Parts: sequence; C-alpha cells; structure tokens
Amino acid sequence: MYIPAHFEAGPDDIHDLLTRPSAANLVTMTSQGLLVTLLPLIYDPSIGEHGALHGHLARTNSQWSEPAIGESLAIIQGADAYISPSWYASKAEHGRVVPTWNYSTAHVYGKLAVHDDAAWLGNHVRQLTNLNEARSERPWSVDDAPERYVSGQLRAIVGIELVITRIEAKAKLSQNRPDKDIDGVVAGLEAQGHKEIAADVARARQGS
Repeated sequence: MYIPAHFEAGPDDIHDLLTRPSAANLVTMTSQGLLVTLLPLIYDPSIGEHGALHGHLARTNSQWSEPAIGESLAIIQGADAYISPSWYASKAEHGRVVPTWNYSTAHVYGKLAVHDDAAWLGNHVRQLTNLNEARSERPWSVDDAPERYVSGQLRAIVGIELVITRIEAKAKLSQNRPDKDIDGVVAGLEAQGHKEIAADVARARQGS
C-alpha cells in the first residue's frame, strides 16, 4: 500500500480499525487463483505476536477448502467520504484546491487456519454477535434462538482464523490541510450526516 508519511496510521488508528465492528474482504491466493469473500471479523489480540482475526464462511464457499498459498490478506475499511474543495477556507483565499477522498484502511496479512468444530464456532458466533449487538437497546443473543436451530446453523459454516504477521495501515484524514480547511471538512462532513468520518478527521488533527 502507498502510504505517505503524513497519512501513516498510528497504533491507536490501527487498533480502532481492528476492533470497530465492520466487514472486511478476505483475500487468499490458491491454485485456482485469487478468492475473495466479504465477511465480518473479530479481533483477538491474545494470539501470536500481532493477534488474529476470526470469522466464518459458508461451508459451500470453496475459499476455506482451497489451501492458501503464502500469506492471506484481510482488507479492513473504516469510514470514508468525498471531500469537497468548497469546504476549504483556502478556496476563498487562493482557489488552488481540488476534491479528494478521505478514508482509513488496514491491510492485514497473515497465515490462514480453518476451524471446523462446533465448540470453536459456537464461541466465535457468540463473540461476533455480542460485539455487533453492543449498541442495541435490546441486544439479541445467540442463546435467544432454539438450541437445535443454532446447532444446525453452525453445521452450515466453517471457522477461519487469520494469524496476523504484519499490518499496513493508512489514515487519509486531511492531516495535510491547514487548520481552517480541516474545520471546514469537519463541518461539511457533519452537515452531510457523515458523523463517523467527521469524528475521525477531528481526532486525526488532535493526534498530529
């Protein structure tokens, strides 16, 4: 990934991307070529040197059964949005401004392992569900469903674990703009309802 120094994500940015509830693209190189699946992942920092990402695939998805060649890759995307030059104070001062796109992303590389047992899968789906239900006023639990139904659903999936070997991460959040321009970016994003990335931009400036 191309990462200019002023857009290099710091440890806090990386931790936020790994732990923020979201889906990621899992990319594996196999003898059949590249295979890619978009799936929700959960970060476990206790495994290996850099932690691991846990997820699951449909049993009918061949990505889990095709052996991965070398490292696999999870592409995690944070909030992103178009940035209008009309938001910059610099536009009124000299007009030398252009549009851009703000975003945060992490390319997480690692060794892929498969977990095909009910105990691992049961623990995984509970953790994943709890993470994504945490903000709900009435959170749903896996145990709200009948046990036989849950057992049947677990038989239809296979667990995957990406043991992380390295991470490349980028936070392109207007850090290269003057303070007045950043003020305009935050205000413009908030006005369009992009609250999450507006907060990311504000936080990136505080950390600079």
